[in-house]
Amino acid sequence: MKQDIILAGVGGQGILSIATVIGRAALDQDLYLKQAEVHGMSQRGGDVQSNLRLSSEPICSDLIPKGCCDLIVSLEPMEALRYLPYLAADGWIITNTTPFVNIPNYPEETALRAELQRLPHVIAIDVDAIAKEIRSPRSANMVLLGATASVLRILDPDKLRDGIRKVFARKGEAIVDTNIAAFDAGYAYAKEHLAR
Repeated sequence: MKQDIILAGVGGQGILSIATVIGRAALDQDLYLKQAEVHGMSQRGGDVQSNLRLSSEPICSDLIPKGCCDLIVSLEPMEALRYLPYLAADGWIITNTTPFVNIPNYPEETALRAELQRLPHVIAIDVDAIAKEIRSPRSANMVLLGATASVLRILDPDKLRDGIRKVFARKGEAIVDTNIAAFDAGYAYAKEHLAR
């Protein structure tokens, strides 16, 4: 079993924290893991992207070929669409619906939504609103990870919760609990969305 994931967003949104939690959970589940990151512009609000490959068998390359990505996970809708050429025909997009407008010619929000609605497998979720609802606006990335867990068939959601505990343990129990609550909120939203 394998899953190839592209994590995308804008610098400072927490994409690399999501990658760290998934990586920790994968190692705890004795999976093979390869990762390649692009985060040179993260300090300036630029594109941040990570190729994350998980498998029960050894992995040869850390880069995902075009047309082979199982999941595009994005904290920004335009960034999700940027990586569409990599998405497999049966692949999923899990994306935040709230745009991060950081360029003058940013596309219209309605155009972005229409493009996402044309795709067969999409979970579009306002992770910012959900994070605010649970009084943790800085945990929007964990809301997105929770939504992703609903279609991340290679990793058990409990392993991801354990990953959150291990990654955020040094920040204290309150931060761990907040991030797990955010994860659970995203997971519940996605499960409800998928049941429709």
